[in-house]
Amino acid sequence: MTDVSRRTLIATSLVAGALPAGAARAAATKSGAPKPWGAVPSPRQWRWHGREAYAFVHFSINTYTDKEWGFGDESPKLFNPSDFDPDQIVAAAKAGGLRGLILTAKHHDGFCLWPTTLTEHCIRNSPYKDGKGDIVREMTDACRRANLPFGLYLSPWDRNHAEYGRPAYITYYRAQLTELCTRYGELFEVWFDGANGGDGYYGGAREARKIDAPRYYNWPSIIAMVHKLQPNACTFDPLGADIRWVGNEDGVAGDPCWPTMPNKPYDQKDGNSGVRGGELWWPAETDVSIRPGWFYHADEDSKVKSPERLVRLYDESVGRGTNLNLNLPPDRRGRIADQDLKILKSFGEAIRATFAKDLAQGAVATASHSRGRGFEPARVLDGDRESYWSAPDGVTNPSLTLDLPPGRSFDVIRVREYLPLGVRVTRFAIDAEVDGRWQTLGEHECISAQRIVRLEKPIAARRVRLRILEAPACPAISEVALFRSVAPAEVPAIVSSDPTVLDTSGWKIVEASAPGAEKLLDNDAATIWAQPAPAAGKPASVTVALSETVMLAGFSLTPSRQVMTNAAPPKGYVAETSVDGKTWQSAATGEFSNIAYALSTQRIAFETPRSARFLRLRFAEAALPKERLAIAGIGGFITRR
Repeated sequence: MTDVSRRTLIATSLVAGALPAGAARAAATKSGAPKPWGAVPSPRQWRWHGREAYAFVHFSINTYTDKEWGFGDESPKLFNPSDFDPDQIVAAAKAGGLRGLILTAKHHDGFCLWPTTLTEHCIRNSPYKDGKGDIVREMTDACRRANLPFGLYLSPWDRNHAEYGRPAYITYYRAQLTELCTRYGELFEVWFDGANGGDGYYGGAREARKIDAPRYYNWPSIIAMVHKLQPNACTFDPLGADIRWVGNEDGVAGDPCWPTMPNKPYDQKDGNSGVRGGELWWPAETDVSIRPGWFYHADEDSKVKSPERLVRLYDESVGRGTNLNLNLPPDRRGRIADQDLKILKSFGEAIRATFAKDLAQGAVATASHSRGRGFEPARVLDGDRESYWSAPDGVTNPSLTLDLPPGRSFDVIRVREYLPLGVRVTRFAIDAEVDGRWQTLGEHECISAQRIVRLEKPIAARRVRLRILEAPACPAISEVALFRSVAPAEVPAIVSSDPTVLDTSGWKIVEASAPGAEKLLDNDAATIWAQPAPAAGKPASVTVALSETVMLAGFSLTPSRQVMTNAAPPKGYVAETSVDGKTWQSAATGEFSNIAYALSTQRIAFETPRSARFLRLRFAEAALPKERLAIAGIGGFITRR
């Protein structure tokens, strides 16, 4: 079992937001401009902030083994997409309004999606295109055709390589990075996963290997190498990289989420919200999958996040000043599944329609204080990322008011700071004058790249006011915009594209060791069945009545990916079946593989299928010494007819 979590160590696109390398610095130092306060983004980071949302694409051997973390001993011959279509994947990303795409060139299993000569564990030895395929090249070319920025993920952990954990592997890893950074054109991001060390195949050794990740990889040298080869590519995650992990895989940034951090190794507690006044500009990227897992699994077709949930995730990530990295896993054909595509289109259309028209346009902007020519209040309405309203030095609590044309109703407010001068506003409020009376719509900490405030219902206001309540320096506000939200079109849920996956909608909880077990059957990985951790002689248990008698071939269990304090999934299981709910037969007993750290759905096949109308699961202990046991869902499957 690995003892390190996955990351703890360490279409029409919307507005492009690109910025020439020296433009931000020139704008920040123009005549009369305020002096920067605190840490500021590099030009590379400033460009990255403008991307806002992009796609992650997890596609590899795991797609064909139904795993999340491959062990490294999988045969390359398993990789053989039947209808790989990179243009369809890119079109799906653009339909969702995503402004870039990052491909997993190599995951923890070590299988390489490009025809490298550095290892035999690569696409050269797969049946795909008779060994002459190159998924990285095909995805790169598709992105170029669609004018979509391209990035790459390369797992530092390699469970296949015989030298992992030894100096020779670092030479190998740097050579891999060099190939990827020199063969496939310009990259906008290079992504390093934080899962490092544990059990693996390791060239046949089949053992566990532990490392001191910062010392072993020497991250500063690797980051410097990437920046030398790809000057415009932001690097993800370890200390010294351009961007940090948000601290969870739920798609939820802290509120507030500061783009600054202390100059010390990453701390997950600080990573979610950042640290106000931290000396490093190390902004958060919020990564989440559209499905419970990162790779495609047919039994998750019913669990794709709804368009409504994606809109909430947008507010909880982009709307809190971070960038959203939304994973879209291709299926075994090599295409984005139909259900995922429908949901992406609905989500993308809702976001585009919501932000298509700024209802603040035509307003008259005034302020309690203005810095003068070049920094007037009207700058917040000009749509220019490089202009901003500012107050004189020493004025840290000014207000700005928009007198709106009549008949404007809105329910979304967006405010942005001019980040090349630092994140200057600590706390602010938004007010509206409705029917001659002022009311406060919201009070928040941190504006940063942007702060989206969504109201419960539209209001028709005569005036809107931004009040800076606390700031260490005069503000630099580049935008105050108003919008009317458009709800996404509903996309009906499906069961699965795989006929062996059972529909749990007709299942019933017969008995459970704690209340709320119905959440296990709602096909929503965000709802959690939690209870005190099992103790000796007091296992957690749940008994389920299936909708009909079937030849049950196994069950699945999905752990919680939510940010939970003192909670863990079960370590092992005892599964029993019954046809009448009275007489029970043992079906399977064992441990869940790496469940506490990969947090992936576990699929347990029985030795032989058996007739069953009832399923009982018992859990004797949690996978980690935590106070509570947490499970997101259970399911079942039959053999193919």
